[in-house]
Amino acid sequence: MSILVNRPEVTALRQQVETVYGRAPETHNGFIALVDTLDAALHEHLSESTLERLWGYSSRGTEAISIRTLDVLSRYVGAAGWKDFCARLKADSPIESEEFGGDSVVSYGLTPGTRLRLGWMPDRIVTVEYLGEHRFVVRESINSSLQPGDSFECVQLQKGRPLYLDRFRRAGSDNESRYVAGERNGLTLLKVL
Repeated sequence: MSILVNRPEVTALRQQVETVYGRAPETHNGFIALVDTLDAALHEHLSESTLERLWGYSSRGTEAISIRTLDVLSRYVGAAGWKDFCARLKADSPIESEEFGGDSVVSYGLTPGTRLRLGWMPDRIVTVEYLGEHRFVVRESINSSLQPGDSFECVQLQKGRPLYLDRFRRAGSDNESRYVAGERNGLTLLKVL
């Protein structure tokens, strides 16, 4: 049996694995090191290519992941398995949804060429340009690890919430990953220019 990788529970599991591991795997060698860590901790083997697909690093993407893989990763973060991880997640997250409030921008309401200025703590300011089809490119960056030419997909940007970037690509690279900006305090600046 397989589970779709775009489920929120799978995203939460990836984030908890990164927390326990101490970082997000971002290179092929990073995924090999994570495999070695899992082997040492649990005496169970997952292939680096499976983990690369789960994290969206591999160009041979997948839409679903096996329960066995999710069980192993769930045990790594302290749960008995995938079902237990989901039950704990539900118990720890009493508010599962809420209405959006405050300033927000949705990408389908933008026209290509529109620029946005984004900011988050402590002093990060980035100007991005909307390219169409939920895709943005960084045009200017102050004090941020995002650099001009980096690109990403994002449907919803909301002041006071973290900015989750999907299909994030460094300028000049074809490798895609995920990126979060303003994880602790959310966006402090969201302005359509």
